[in-house]
Amino acid sequence: MNTVILGDETAPVLTMLHGWGANIELVRPLGERMAALGYRVVMFDLPGFGQTPPPPEAWTVFDYAACVVDALHALNIETTHLFGHSFGGRLSLILGADYPPIVDKIVLADAAGIRPPVALTVRARTAAYKSIRDGLNRIGLRGLSDSLRNAYSARYGSADFNAAGGVMRETFVKVVNQDLRGWAARISAPTLLLWGDRDEDTPISAGREMERLIPDAGLVVFEGAGHYSYLERAADAARIMHTFFKN
Repeated sequence: MNTVILGDETAPVLTMLHGWGANIELVRPLGERMAALGYRVVMFDLPGFGQTPPPPEAWTVFDYAACVVDALHALNIETTHLFGHSFGGRLSLILGADYPPIVDKIVLADAAGIRPPVALTVRARTAAYKSIRDGLNRIGLRGLSDSLRNAYSARYGSADFNAAGGVMRETFVKVVNQDLRGWAARISAPTLLLWGDRDEDTPISAGREMERLIPDAGLVVFEGAGHYSYLERAADAARIMHTFFKN
């Protein structure tokens, strides 16, 4: 993976994991602040983003987490603090639950991983779409089925889904359908949650649910901030994280 490392190699390590559709540059501003505060900051372009090519096949969030572990081992990093934004937060939940020896403390910023309840109307619409699509395939009308799929995706698919193609679109479906409540409940590392109260992608209700699930967690809410609250409040985020790591 494409990797950028900032700071003194003898300093405590902070690994920063970006969100879906993002790259190193979206965590670099906070990473530079943390390096100036005395951390060795490690940032990756996760597979399929930035300068790192996509995975060879559709991956799950667990494949991504294992990839991060392999990358840390390749850098001879035995323990690290974690910062995960959005999709990177999903990975941090798995790393904290399944790879506890690697993880010191965790910061989750507007993290994904809690699937919101799906409205009855949405479930009914999806079921009807799948029934028609599968019926067209069964009678050999694959072209019409493909047209229906494209039209449905264009109208109801998320911006991230529609922006992805090929193996990354398949990966996106696997990633967003994985609910990580069980992993959150198994995290033993102290965890700090940073959230924007106007986040429309991963709403504050998800942050409160993670605070409830993770045994040793605290939530800091940035009023007026959105999904990239850690960038909107970069100076505050760096100060709070530094205090959290030191204490």
